[in-house]
Formats: sequence, C-alpha cells, structure tokens
Amino acid sequence: MKIMAFEAHPDDIDYVCSGTLAKYKAQGHEVAIACVTNGEVGSPTLPKKEIAALRKKEAEKSAAILGAEFFWLGYPDEFLFNTPEVRLHIIETIHRFRPDLIITLDKDHDYHPDHTNTGQLIWDTHVMVTVPNIETASPPCAKIPEIYFMDTVAGINFLPEMYVDISEYWPIKEKMIQCHLSQDEWCMKQYNIHICDLASLHSRFRGYQAGCQYAEAFRKPKFYPQKTDAAGLL
Repeated sequence: MKIMAFEAHPDDIDYVCSGTLAKYKAQGHEVAIACVTNGEVGSPTLPKKEIAALRKKEAEKSAAILGAEFFWLGYPDEFLFNTPEVRLHIIETIHRFRPDLIITLDKDHDYHPDHTNTGQLIWDTHVMVTVPNIETASPPCAKIPEIYFMDTVAGINFLPEMYVDISEYWPIKEKMIQCHLSQDEWCMKQYNIHICDLASLHSRFRGYQAGCQYAEAFRKPKFYPQKTDAAGLL
C-alpha cells in the first residue's frame, strides 16, 4: 500500500502523525510526505528566504529518517489559497506518487488557515486525480484514494474516530521532530514550550485515551464513492 501525508508547514506531519507513518513504513508500505508551503515566516530572527531554505533542509532530513519520498510545493507561508494553479499542483503531486491513502490536516476543525486550506485542497481534488480530462504532467490515478484527517495541535476541537498506538515508534517520531531545530527556537519564543515536549504531551494524552503509552488520532470523512469496511457492514 502507498500512504501519502500532506502538511501545510515543514513540521506539521512530525508533530501529529509521523508515528503512524513510521508504523506503516515498518510494515513494508511505501510512504511519502508532501509539504505545501515553504515555512518562510517561522523564525523570530531569520529573513524569509533564509528560514525557508533551512526549513526545507530540516524537512528533508526528517523524511529521510522515515525513508519517505519527499515533495516540496513551496507556496508562501500564511498565504496559501485554493486556486486553479495550486489545485493542479496538488493533483500532479498525487499523480506522481499514486497513493492508496492520503492523510492530511483537518479542513473543518484546525486553527490555522494554511492547515484548513491544505485539508480543503485535498478534499476538493481527491476525486479529480482520477479524471483523464484534468491533465497534468503525470497520468491520472487509477482509483480515488482514501482520505483521513489527522489530529489538530493540542487536540483542540478534534473528536477522534480512531487511534493508532505509536508507542513502539515514539523514538522515531521524536528523532524526526528533533530535525526541526529552527522550530524549537520558534516554539520557545512564541509559546514557551520545546517542540518535543509539545509532541510528547499530545501523544501521551491520546495514548491515555487509547489505553497505550503514545497514540495518534484521526477521523475519516465520508464521501461518494467510498467503500464500506467490514466494521461498517451489518
């Protein structure tokens, strides 16, 4: 199976669902991470061009730990919009990897406009990726990918429908988060918390709910056409 995760900023995946991706990878599945914006405002000291280049390197290093294919779309941080150009870029990125399942940010419950716009872009294009008359450089996908929305930061406004036990994979998640050194400075400046502490609190909280040490939470939006899994059948 091929699993693709779309994030708005170069560390969103690491915080909220990298443990799940690590678990998929350990089971032999192919994994990809696509970062939609360049993170150019994520520094209290560095100018846009410099912090964007640094954050790309940090994200590539993190993806390499996971052994994930990495896609960098490079749109301006804080100014991501749902336009025809961006939609086609999203579609082409999906065409290139051809995922069975996409994990992305929650379009309905997240706090950040780049996050909600990323989730909305995936929602708006996930059927389009199979349509032959919507042409990109790569051929259309053979099937519509399944969609899952990941948890929000601190779990605010998010009601989990399922949990993934990542206790065994917390060390990998922590190592991936530690790649984002620039964001540790940013989190301390903005929120007075280290990035690994933030992720640990969140993952342990979800683990407490799920009956394990560390967990990540997700929900599955409903759409047509969509298969019903065995648990949903009478």
